[in-house]
Amino acid sequence: MAEPGPERRTVDVGELAALAGQSLGTSSWREVTQADVTGFATATGDDQWIHVDPQRAAAGPFGTTVAHGFLTLGMFTGMLYELLEVTGAALILNYGVNKVRFPAPVPTGSRVRGHIDVAAVGEVPGGVQVTFRASVEVESNPKPACAAEVLFRYYLEVPGRPSPGPKPGPGGTP
Repeated sequence: MAEPGPERRTVDVGELAALAGQSLGTSSWREVTQADVTGFATATGDDQWIHVDPQRAAAGPFGTTVAHGFLTLGMFTGMLYELLEVTGAALILNYGVNKVRFPAPVPTGSRVRGHIDVAAVGEVPGGVQVTFRASVEVESNPKPACAAEVLFRYYLEVPGRPSPGPKPGPGGTP
């Protein structure tokens, strides 16, 4: 029987500030496969043996291949979208990261899930910036695989694109 998924919260971009200091919860478990790791290696050019050579990695420090730290970090967006839907934004951007650490490896074949909190919310020109505090857990390992602050920006209009301006009234005048 499949495990129930987490409860997804839906908020308007104007309500994000009310989430500051709150936990969004924990995402579903996701298996990290060798195909995931190899695909990431191909996309990034990071084909170090610890990631892509199962035979050599079997004799290495972890006994198997392990996911790239940046692959683990890159899974954050999917985990976030599973927990939070933001409406009313014309554009949502991953703005960056702070304080990223990879304390433990993610062995291929293991399952991971994310714990996400809203650390801070602030206004930026044209929208809102949210700092999410994330920890990626590996099943059966008390040490997190990734800990980071991830910044997202939610824009009310697409930056650099002229706003449509006032709508014409009767007779074509604004």
